[in-house]
Amino acid sequence: MKIEVKRDLCISAASCVAIAPGVYQLDDEGKVYIVDPKGGTDEQILEGAKSCPVQCIIIKDDTGKQIYPEPAA
Repeated sequence: MKIEVKRDLCISAASCVAIAPGVYQLDDEGKVYIVDPKGGTDEQILEGAKSCPVQCIIIKDDTGKQIYPEPAA
């Protein structure tokens, strides 16, 4: 899995950190960053992204296909 973060959208809810603290952390500005892309299970990574109220975390598979949020049709 590949993780991308749109930091400008982050509102510091920190739900991602609560679910996958080994992957997601907040910096001094309260914005999410990836501390270790292998710091949790694929399920934790995805659930952390899904918990974000503003969908600022994008998950792609190893081929680059976006898994979450689902791309618009």
